[in-house]
Amino acid sequence: MSSRGPAYRIVTPRLVLRCWDPRDAPLLKDAIDSSLDHLRPWMPWARHEPQTVAQKVELLREFRGQFDLGADSVYGIFDAGEERVLGGTGLHPRIGPGGLEIGYWIRADAAGRGFATESTAALTRVAFEVAGVERVEIRCAPENLASAAIPRKLGYSEEATPDDLLFTLTAARLAGTPAADARLAAYNVMGSVLIDDLA
Repeated sequence: MSSRGPAYRIVTPRLVLRCWDPRDAPLLKDAIDSSLDHLRPWMPWARHEPQTVAQKVELLREFRGQFDLGADSVYGIFDAGEERVLGGTGLHPRIGPGGLEIGYWIRADAAGRGFATESTAALTRVAFEVAGVERVEIRCAPENLASAAIPRKLGYSEEATPDDLLFTLTAARLAGTPAADARLAAYNVMGSVLIDDLA
C-alpha cells in the first residue's frame, strides 16, 4: 500500500465508502437479510446467512483488523448520511503483488441505481492513485449480467478465462476511461485528504 494510504473513507456524489466498524453490524444484517434471494446466486458467503448481530460484530471486527494491518480493505457502501448500508465492496490483494481485485454487492432494494458502478469507479481510482498498484481486476460469473456490465461501463478490458469473466485495467490505461472521470474525496485513517475532486 502507498505510504499515503490506505483510504479509510471515500466520498462520492451519492455514497460513502468506508472501513467497517463493529457498530455497523445491525445495518449490515438488515441489508443482507432483506436481500438473501438476490445475493445467494452470486455470493458464496450468502449461503451461510442469516447470521446474528453478534456474529456480524465479530465479522466486522475481523474486517477492521485486516484493514488496519494492511492485509485486506473491505468497505461498507453507505448512503450519504451513513444511515443505511447499500452494499459492500473492497480492494482485495488476492491476485498477487502489484494488483488488487475489486468485489461488490448491492442490497436488493438498491439495485439498478448505479451504486455499484459509482463505488467501483471510485475504488478503481483509489487502487491506482492511493494504493499505487499497476493492475486492477474484477471477476464475476458469466450469468451475472448486471455485475459484468459494471467493468464494461468503466473501460475495463475483458480477458478470456475457462470459468469466470475476468475484467482488467492497468495504470497505463486508466486515463481516458470512464473510471478516470470518477469524482471523489478519499481520506486516510487520520482524516487527511488523499484525493479531493469534490471541493
